[in-house]
Amino acid sequence: MMFRFVVKLLVCLLACLSAAQAHEVRPAYLQIDEQSPKQYELLWKIPTKDGMVQNIRPAFDSGFTLTPLPGQNVINGFVLFRYRLIGEKDLAGSTLVIENLNRTAMDTLVNISLLDGSHYSLLLKPRENAIEIPQAETGLQLVFSYTRLGIEHILEGWDHLAFVAALMLIVSGWPMLFKTITAFTVAHSITLGLATLDYVSLPPPPVEAMIALSIVLITAEAIQLRNGRQTLASRWPWTLAFTFGLLHGFGFAGALKEIGLPQVDVPVALLFFNVGVELGQLLFIATLLALIGLYRKLATFPKSAPVYSAYCIGTLATFWLIERLDSMFIS
Repeated sequence: MMFRFVVKLLVCLLACLSAAQAHEVRPAYLQIDEQSPKQYELLWKIPTKDGMVQNIRPAFDSGFTLTPLPGQNVINGFVLFRYRLIGEKDLAGSTLVIENLNRTAMDTLVNISLLDGSHYSLLLKPRENAIEIPQAETGLQLVFSYTRLGIEHILEGWDHLAFVAALMLIVSGWPMLFKTITAFTVAHSITLGLATLDYVSLPPPPVEAMIALSIVLITAEAIQLRNGRQTLASRWPWTLAFTFGLLHGFGFAGALKEIGLPQVDVPVALLFFNVGVELGQLLFIATLLALIGLYRKLATFPKSAPVYSAYCIGTLATFWLIERLDSMFIS
């Protein structure tokens, strides 16, 4: 019975990992800057995947002429294209389409800067690949776009979710859970802000490897606790959550830099990306607790389930660690 339970749990985790890889976490990014009346320069960033580039491109209403500029660069897993856009009318009120986006699993973030001081941040989805550029600027667009990106990033960042799930295995009681999650939130908010604003920096590959290692260490602590051995982490889990939270903040910052920031209102974009991360994190915790509560009402919860869950999460994290170390040394 217990063996079957563990096998099902492991298969579920691996299936979730595969599903997570099906959606491209890094969105495409389009920056539009008005250089003179009705003349614009465009920066178009498309993430590569396995060395391939998606066949997607921006398109505008009739009355606009889009001209590719020579040269393209590959930087940190993105291909960069530049265009010149000339319009017979203002860009505001026109329609922007990302062609072929509906054939991908990729989002597109659009930042627009106009000569009159207006700035727009828009988010296009595969099923919503066309949008009308607003006539008037509204701060709600920036808030909505970066909050949504933050939620998506945490819910598709399986290593961060695995860390949160592992933390829950070493915590007992609502007060300690609240304190632990708050410590994790405060810590990664600190390094997310500092790293995004370029006050501190760490290279992404070692950060990603250390994040995987942090999950392995937390699951090891969970196994020790469930076997009756009290550890520092079991007595003060919030200290461990805060320490490793600082590391995870660098991971969030790397993702936010890849996504792209508006040329103005950077603090607002940073704040609401972090708000989105926290909302997604709370949604994950609430869903996990609800599923556990539902299972307990339908069947007897195996006493060894936390231990085997820790082994499954630790195994998955070990796989990530080996994979990321391998990528570091190969590159």
